[in-house]
Amino acid sequence: MSKLTSEYIRHILKEIEFLAGQTQNLSEDQFMRDETVERAFARSLEIIGEAIKLIPDDVKTRYPAVDWRSFAGLRDKLIHHYFGVDYSLVWDVVKNELPQLKPHLEQMLIDETQKRENVI
Repeated sequence: MSKLTSEYIRHILKEIEFLAGQTQNLSEDQFMRDETVERAFARSLEIIGEAIKLIPDDVKTRYPAVDWRSFAGLRDKLIHHYFGVDYSLVWDVVKNELPQLKPHLEQMLIDETQKRENVI
């Protein structure tokens, strides 16, 4: 994994942490009534999806437990459906999917650090 790939992963983790922090004291009903928060969450998911698309395929294949295609596809769905974002889907991804993705990304960074230490 290149340094650039590690940066993509860190960027994704930063967005996941932002979203997790924002949802700590936020109910789904509150989310659905706040257009600013809805749009911010959708934008964070777009960023995550774009960063996932930039992770090389050879890296992704080493982590088959992650449904890379779905996350990249979500980004496409959000970007290409300008007039009808499904905010229920956004909420579901933020609350249920991203928490499952986070430990995989953290493990990827650990693996990369160990690889670099073994090379030195």
